Amino acid sequence: MAKLEILHYPDPRLRNRAQPIAQVTDDIRQLADDMLETMYDAPGIGLAATQVNVAKRLIVVDISEDKQQPLVLINPQMKTTSGQIETEEGCLSVPGIYESVQRAESIRVTALDRNGKRLELEADELLAVCIQHEIDHLNGILFVDYLSSLKRNVLIKKVKKLQHLKK
Repeated sequence: MAKLEILHYPDPRLRNRAQPIAQVTDDIRQLADDMLETMYDAPGIGLAATQVNVAKRLIVVDISEDKQQPLVLINPQMKTTSGQIETEEGCLSVPGIYESVQRAESIRVTALDRNGKRLELEADELLAVCIQHEIDHLNGILFVDYLSSLKRNVLIKKVKKLQHLKK
């Protein structure tokens, strides 16, 4: 396995829309494994292929405390949503920044698993939020897009300051 480079906001490649995966191959499974390794190392609970500059519809998620419940979703599609929940979100592509975002509390998603088998998943609370966040990435949407322009401008200043401190 190999750790991948995570793109950081405001990198324009984060706005790329991912393309469907026609066939689940060994290369796709390897990409999923590399994404999981990258996500765990970061550390995070979700990662989309677009965040590692791969424009394919693939996300990985693991909200378990022991990091032993990896979920690989290929070509995920939200089928239904219900309720609303507001949670503080962060993002591996916007490190060090956390803001409140409203999302659906419960979702139903269809996808392919790492073996190309169709699956249907019902999720709520943190898992639902995480999956929605990662699917947004596949569509070129970042959690900062849900913020008011004032909050987004403050966030941009924070990001620039953090980037400057790292240099």
